Amino acid sequence: TPAYLLIPKVALEDRGIRFPAVLALHSTELELGHRVVVGMGKLENRDYANQLAEAGFVVIAPSYPVMGDYNPDLKALGYKSGTMKAIWDNIRAMDVLDSLPFVKQYAYGAMGHSLGGHNAIYTAVFDDRIKVVVSSCGFDSYLDYMNGDITGWTQERYMPRIGKYKRDEIPFDFHELIGAVAPRKVYVSAPLKDTNFQWLSVDRIAEAAREIYRLYGAEDNLIIEHPDCGHDLPDAVVERAIKSFRSGLGSE
Repeated sequence: TPAYLLIPKVALEDRGIRFPAVLALHSTELELGHRVVVGMGKLENRDYANQLAEAGFVVIAPSYPVMGDYNPDLKALGYKSGTMKAIWDNIRAMDVLDSLPFVKQYAYGAMGHSLGGHNAIYTAVFDDRIKVVVSSCGFDSYLDYMNGDITGWTQERYMPRIGKYKRDEIPFDFHELIGAVAPRKVYVSAPLKDTNFQWLSVDRIAEAAREIYRLYGAEDNLIIEHPDCGHDLPDAVVERAIKSFRSGLGSE
């Protein structure tokens, strides 16, 4: 799996200090794949891997399957879901972080925009080494997605089996996924003008998931904000993400 590893220069000075690390997951970029989070491409506000590294985090940024130059044969590998292959690749990326002597191990952040936004949540459900999740423009309820047109989720690179269900019979939704991540920190940016995912639906998801956080006495660990922008990741959201990672991951 191709990935970029971004290392702050100070981490290479061999002073015995371990640095917090973050998994940076890219948005839907069929041609560029993971290159977009290190500043390649024409879209602004997508180079958050660079921004995180400049803020002092070690960052690993893998490519999502069947994007960029990464084209695994999902069927030959036995995968029914490109999403599940991505989750596995992300888990292996954290194994790489575990092996690095300058990384604060076994406690990572995960951040993504759009595709990366829900990919971060999915991965956190499967691996509790992720202690802080930042999801930008990453989801709404499957029931609300595109006013009921669920076909965007049913492509081979995502979760084709969802297409076998009636919309109101899909066996899981994001309130259960975020609830499964509790009591870990989750920061969600759901812009008011996002045309992909509805912010009101995100609020309903959060309201349901917050019941689980309340059981843990950790309601403050689930944060939902609504920037006044479209399907975007403005600098203010990245700055808030950096604060969330610093408070949730710490450093030596």
